[in-house]
Amino acid sequence: MTAAVLRYAAFTDGGVGGNPAGVVLDARGLSDTEQLSLAADVGYSETAFLTPTDQVDRFALRYFSPLAEVAFCGHATIATAVALAERGGVRPLRFDTAAGEIPVSTAASADGIVATLTSARTTSRPAGPDELQAALAALRWSVNGLDFAYPPHVANAGVNHLVLAVRDRLRLRSLDYDYGALATLMSARDWTTLHLVYPETPTLFHVRDPFPPGGVVEDPATGAAAAAFGGYLRDLGLIRPPATITLLQGHDMGRPSRLVVDVPADDTRVRVTGTATEMTER
Repeated sequence: MTAAVLRYAAFTDGGVGGNPAGVVLDARGLSDTEQLSLAADVGYSETAFLTPTDQVDRFALRYFSPLAEVAFCGHATIATAVALAERGGVRPLRFDTAAGEIPVSTAASADGIVATLTSARTTSRPAGPDELQAALAALRWSVNGLDFAYPPHVANAGVNHLVLAVRDRLRLRSLDYDYGALATLMSARDWTTLHLVYPETPTLFHVRDPFPPGGVVEDPATGAAAAAFGGYLRDLGLIRPPATITLLQGHDMGRPSRLVVDVPADDTRVRVTGTATEMTER
């Protein structure tokens, strides 16, 4: 069975860059095998598959990378919400995902439709010494380059991300990791991405997110990791909520992306906001 695939770039910055996502607005009748095969053909880090429910503006939403199903994907959620809003008007949406219910609001702006997702509950735990050592080896990094003002943690807002902060922006620019070693480690530890961070200010961060478990070298924008990172900052007292942080991602890949994260004081969830643009190229 075939299905129409829309292609959107999510978390664009000024209408350019962003992370490409496939979007299938009606996945009824598609088997798991067919969805995975279609995601592999599309070749983006994730393709979202939407199935209507018997409730208005509530949908089942699944995500497939070229290699496997993923429990939650932020940029594909933003892309899906914008695609729905462009076709049916801006409105609140609810997505039932493997990570739980994800509410999304949409609104019109001068830059097009903006979508804001509310994450699953965020959690964070310290990375173990063996986890850190193995990750550094795969990254070809030294522990001396880390910024321990932002301690290594495994953060979660639906899926796991290892957070590592560096003291030098150049370390992010020159990222050159061992793909096979990192893919094996991340699969064994159930890490979706590594969230590699350089803090320019306490509320502005440059980030890169390797994603080898999904068959992708790197994500240009990672909404799930942004949400997990917002929870991490709150858990460790590194921001004083309510707070808004901005993540700049994808610049070192030539696909600049901007993710805005709102961290409330009275909720274990966070909100991630971005735009999405339909792509004409294939």
